Amino acid sequence: MVGSTPENSLDARLLVIADSIDKWLTDYNPDVLAVERVFSQLNVSTVMGVAQASGVVIAAAARRGIPVALHTPSEVKAAVTGSGRADKTAVTTMVTKILRLDCAPTPADAADALALAITHAWRAGPGSASLGATGATGATAAQKLWRDAEAKAKKNKEKTAHGWR
Repeated sequence: MVGSTPENSLDARLLVIADSIDKWLTDYNPDVLAVERVFSQLNVSTVMGVAQASGVVIAAAARRGIPVALHTPSEVKAAVTGSGRADKTAVTTMVTKILRLDCAPTPADAADALALAITHAWRAGPGSASLGATGATGATAAQKLWRDAEAKAKKNKEKTAHGWR
């Protein structure tokens, strides 16, 4: 499979994406795809390219009957950091903490992709095609882990503040 470069024609670049996503879908057979909803007020030419690539991915999933969930960048930022205006550093930091990674994911776009997956897993809820969905409490496994980690960190902080060990 030939890689895509800016020098390639649009049709050639979209074909590389189509072939790559078809291979990926075959190799990993996901239950659902989460895709970032394209939005920009400033750079229309960039938005068009991303929208075209997203369309190829969404169509590939649709051909296989795989549901596609769209999440805006603000939704993703808010889900993982608590602020829809968070910067890339904040998103990367929170993804690293949520997933308990030893170091930040690289390249930077990897953190964005993981944030999108976390957002979908957390927001999809029970009964969805989301991995990690639970039934009784309505919270995903990832949300429970995060809530437990936050509670533990709060207790440790309180112990330290009071001089307890």
